[in-house]
Amino acid sequence: MNRILCTALVTALALAVGGCAKKKPETLPPAPSGVMQPERNYGESSAIVPGSQADFAQQMKGQDTIYFDTDRFNIDNIDAAALQTQAQWLVRYPGKRARIEGHADERGTREYNLALGERRANAAKNYLVSLGIDASRLTVISYGKERPAALGSDEGAWARNRRAVTITID
Repeated sequence: MNRILCTALVTALALAVGGCAKKKPETLPPAPSGVMQPERNYGESSAIVPGSQADFAQQMKGQDTIYFDTDRFNIDNIDAAALQTQAQWLVRYPGKRARIEGHADERGTREYNLALGERRANAAKNYLVSLGIDASRLTVISYGKERPAALGSDEGAWARNRRAVTITID
């Protein structure tokens, strides 16, 4: 008897919920005449705010990221040029802070790659400080191999994952 009652209750509930569904109208009514319709933006602005992360990324043109050789954390000439561009932006916006994220490729232990990512982030931070950026405006974090930019187990993917990325923060 309980089974029959339970089945009947579930069936009745399913029918009640199914009957409540609203159907989408085929066409919308026309807008009232003589009334201006507001422009819909849905929270996205096409203008980039100066001093924002979007502005930083646009101005850097890919130079927000520096790359390293295997098991290395030294700053070469290409990295130095990118960091000089970052420093110029940071000088222009003295109220902005930045976080430098250190990364490694998938090879090696988790602990080794976290330490290597930290050394890479600190190398970028120290170079920015040598260019006159106040160290208190810069923080570092290492993600090791946990946040790869490229998936794969080949030299191309590994090269893209051995990096330090600068992100602006408020």
